[in-house]
Amino acid sequence: MSGGNAPGPAAHVGEQGKQKTYHKKATGQALQTVKRHSKENELKLFGSCFCPFVQRVWIALELKGLDYQYIEVDPYAKLKLLTDINPRGLVPALKHGDWGCYESNVLLEYLDDLDIGMRLLPSHPRDRAMSRLWVDHVNRNIVPGFYRFLQEQNPAKQIEYAEELKEQGHIMSYVDISVAPWLLRFSRVLHPYRGWPLPDKNSKLGKWIEALESHDAIKNTTSDNILYLDSYERYAENRLNTSQVANAVNAGRGLP
Repeated sequence: MSGGNAPGPAAHVGEQGKQKTYHKKATGQALQTVKRHSKENELKLFGSCFCPFVQRVWIALELKGLDYQYIEVDPYAKLKLLTDINPRGLVPALKHGDWGCYESNVLLEYLDDLDIGMRLLPSHPRDRAMSRLWVDHVNRNIVPGFYRFLQEQNPAKQIEYAEELKEQGHIMSYVDISVAPWLLRFSRVLHPYRGWPLPDKNSKLGKWIEALESHDAIKNTTSDNILYLDSYERYAENRLNTSQVANAVNAGRGLP
């Protein structure tokens, strides 16, 4: 998979009624991380600052303390340096020496298999299998539910999809890196565009999200809130051909 504070379904439009678009450069603390990892390196992450699938891999790189080069690309431009790795031109993509690969969960496991830094998956085969099952649940339910809720224009259907997403949220404490980018976007995207209720800070979920937000690997890969508000406006308005992810959700297909 690759690839986007007043409550209510607000239509956030730029100055003078101009539609906002996705950002092509990280901001805030994420920008400082980009600068620290701009030098040539054999391990390269091709990403887009607004993409949650990219943030999965980016968090892992930071968590493991790996030396890498971050290269910001426009996934809608289909540049050759990206399509040489992923013919569909989707991010994230990783290049390690003369070898390249893509798909966020595949890349997480590849980075783990390098056996550098802290392990992402548990050591016991059964525990690893259960971790993969939870990640599969995130990919099949929480991630599509996020986009389905955000893209829906009918208020009645928005309520229905919000309830579906809440039901899936009870297992979120079992997964970390794979679900963290969407958890961060609940408050930055779903709350302003769809009135998603913020969790009680004293609840289990609220405390866990607060712990995520305060972790260095998360902070180092997160831009200022306005970047996400701008970049996801096209999803909230369900604009035509917003992305392959948006098209798949609208068509009822699995995510690309």
